[in-house]
Amino acid sequence: MSFALYLIGSVLVIGGVAWALITAGIRPLYVIITCVILLGVGIVSAVTHTRSKDNPKGPST
Repeated sequence: MSFALYLIGSVLVIGGVAWALITAGIRPLYVIITCVILLGVGIVSAVTHTRSKDNPKGPST
């Protein structure tokens, strides 16, 4: 899967969580902190899943 697809999914999840927190009456500061943490987790997850495997022999010349 592509990196962009992971990020789009992460943004959708973050939007849903933010909406739920705001609807529950959580203070905006805590909503922002939660969204930033989730964005970081989403980026790390996307990079981990879409990264190409390293060649164990090194680059060929």
